[in-house]
Amino acid sequence: MEFFLDTADVDEIREIASWGILDGVTTNPSLIKKSGRDFKTVVAEIASICDGPISAEVTALDTQGMVDQGRALKKELPENVIIKIPCTPEGLAATKILNSEGINTNVTLVFSAAQALMAAKAGATYVSPFIGRVDDTGSDGMTLIAEIMSTWENYDIKTKVLAASIRHPTHVLACMQLGAHTVTMPTKTFRQLMKHPLTDKGLEGFLKDWAEVEAAGNA
Repeated sequence: MEFFLDTADVDEIREIASWGILDGVTTNPSLIKKSGRDFKTVVAEIASICDGPISAEVTALDTQGMVDQGRALKKELPENVIIKIPCTPEGLAATKILNSEGINTNVTLVFSAAQALMAAKAGATYVSPFIGRVDDTGSDGMTLIAEIMSTWENYDIKTKVLAASIRHPTHVLACMQLGAHTVTMPTKTFRQLMKHPLTDKGLEGFLKDWAEVEAAGNA
């Protein structure tokens, strides 16, 4: 499974990248706004920290506008930047065109297996179903991931399923069990996945015992 970080905070990206397990980064207009910095400057800096796929989202709503923005971003930003496109009819058309030009894409705001499959048929490199936002409606976001992965098993699909809108470690664990190819999560969730009280207790015990060994040796 690929582990992506969902943020535009470069300090957080440096922290998680230092662990040696960061495979990519996703951004969106809301995250860029939160950073308070210039969009292209932030994405370029992120791409210099993580050499995996960095999603940069278009803001046009029409096909030609998305294609033009996607081409411009690929021209102006580092090679590992991929173009994030909304799952709309216009977005699928733009994905098809960009894919034909060798430009990788991440089709976002996916909320059904049918949408995911159509995005895959358009040539998306990744499709991003939003788990947490489905949960917010009172439904089960993990059912969406299960439906998509079940659909993938029926066909020879190269598109990767990138589970997004992750809210807590349980989402990540469920995605692992269902076979999702990628998860993108906030820094808080990365930290929670690594934290376990038995690890802390075990380390504390080892250090205490070693301190006693050193003390005996110096006696």
